[in-house]
Amino acid sequence: MVWKLLLRSQSCRLCSFKKMQSPPEYRPFLACFTYTTDRQSSKENTRTVEKLYKFSVDIRKIRRLKGWVLLEDKTYVEEIASILQELGADETAVASILERCPEAIVCSPTAVNTQRKLWQLVCKNEEELIKLIEQFPESFFTIKDQENQKLNVQFFQELELKNVVISRLLTTASNVFHNPVEKNKQMVRILQESYLDVGGSEANMKVWLLKLLSQNPFILLNSPAAIKETLEFLQEQGFTSFEILQLLSKLKGFLFQLCPRSIQNSISFSKNVFKCTDHDLKQLVLKCPALLYYSVPVLEDRMQGLLREGISIAQIRQTPMVLELTPQIVQYRIRKLNSLGYRIKDGHLANLNGSKKEFEANFGKIQAKKARPLFNPVAPLNVEE
Repeated sequence: MVWKLLLRSQSCRLCSFKKMQSPPEYRPFLACFTYTTDRQSSKENTRTVEKLYKFSVDIRKIRRLKGWVLLEDKTYVEEIASILQELGADETAVASILERCPEAIVCSPTAVNTQRKLWQLVCKNEEELIKLIEQFPESFFTIKDQENQKLNVQFFQELELKNVVISRLLTTASNVFHNPVEKNKQMVRILQESYLDVGGSEANMKVWLLKLLSQNPFILLNSPAAIKETLEFLQEQGFTSFEILQLLSKLKGFLFQLCPRSIQNSISFSKNVFKCTDHDLKQLVLKCPALLYYSVPVLEDRMQGLLREGISIAQIRQTPMVLELTPQIVQYRIRKLNSLGYRIKDGHLANLNGSKKEFEANFGKIQAKKARPLFNPVAPLNVEE
């Protein structure tokens, strides 16, 4: 088969961003304290240990994960615990937070209170704030660039991004807030200009931008040059401005995660598999942008999974969106359809496609149709007297 011939082809990797996270074995940078690298003693600070015991903290967990905290001369166990309690954390919550994020005790209370005020800009109340801290203690206690973070929060609010979205970004995409605010503003301008340059309207641009930032905030960590390079490459591949706009609408900012090389490799793979012209391939890509977004190894794995289930290349070409499903999801759905006597390899893949909710709704319709009686038992019968 065609896909076997492609096994020797060079693997393509997506030029995707990575969340910058501090590995457990390294100490994260916190502006509220300074590390002591040249220690005269490696003994634990007994006062710190005693205070942690007072708040029912499991010291063994801290020793195992981040024992260096217990060696610090200056700690603020009682002060940090007090701040958490003021926000509504009970004894169990305080212990859990300090066990999972013990570096909190080396942050100065002043810095933590500043962080508290910053996060309260996007939280309805203290109850909501403490819930966020309980879920994401490391994000809250990674304290640096606080003034810059505040400016970024205000900038996102000016863009009319909802506070609930901003709070989610603070916990899951904190690097975006450590970006200089001018850098984020520049990237937003580039995104807006790119959308308008390919024919997007001012009215739709705002909705598109807000969805993009809420779904893929890491786009702001890209460079303006990378965005322009991706758009220019798509134009060189023959995509019109209107077609690029369609891809932007479907993929949001994920299109800008791709580098020209990855796009080219994915296009070449699909063209060889489907044996189609450039024009036909563009139509397939517009129906299923995943043909651009997924790398060659991912596309190949999904293609092989479908072929193993007896599905033909022709069927996949007719409904390419099925490539958005993992092999595990495909197998599960085929088994469910088979239980109703539906042979997917002899029919259309539309019944296999869609989100989980869409599939379950479609499956219910097929099930109801199968259970429907051959005749209407309440209909009057024409009987000759």
